Amino acid sequence: MIETCDLWFSYGDREVLRGVNFRARRSEVTVVMGRNGAGKTTLLLHLNGLLRPKRGEVRLNGTRIVYDKKSLFELRKRVAIVFQNPEDQIIAPTVWEEVAFGPANAGLSLENVKKALKLVGLEGYENRLCSQLSGGEKKRLSIADAIAMDPEFVILDEPTAGLDQNGFDSIVDLILKLRNLGKGVVIATHDFELASRVGDRFYYLDAGRVVYEGERLSDGRA
Repeated sequence: MIETCDLWFSYGDREVLRGVNFRARRSEVTVVMGRNGAGKTTLLLHLNGLLRPKRGEVRLNGTRIVYDKKSLFELRKRVAIVFQNPEDQIIAPTVWEEVAFGPANAGLSLENVKKALKLVGLEGYENRLCSQLSGGEKKRLSIADAIAMDPEFVILDEPTAGLDQNGFDSIVDLILKLRNLGKGVVIATHDFELASRVGDRFYYLDAGRVVYEGERLSDGRA
């Protein structure tokens, strides 16, 4: 389980998270919803140590996250994050080089790369240039980057933003596959259709506070 306990964070004088208590379990899809600026992405960035709380703490399987370089390296093998815009994540020229970068640096088997590409539907794309992929293919490639690290949790920020219906359906299918493989999936989204199709547990943020938590989809007013 990954959880936050009384999490506070601010950008300068602007408080973005205010006492957030959150938890996500493996083999479940946890959906974080809320308006733009509610703190969804900021919460996600805390889950693998990209941000450090001003107050409170993040725990993985009951152990408090610490922020030295070695500990963060180990954390990010277990909790992988996928950004909203694939262009912020893709760094290598070809599909194979892109997905192999993480496992190679972490000393993991390159079989992970083959399995990840197959899972996201990019098997046979190994020698394709990343720059020639469609938007939906780039989105799946960035998810393959995360999967290849064989993490316990996959964190997805607005995973269906900008996709057509086919691309949307592909991401839905992929999220459900990850859940069935025992991964914990955490999604930040404002898309009620996505949330309703994949979510097991829901959080709604408003002005940096959790105003709803439960197993049914809510607009935050219930």
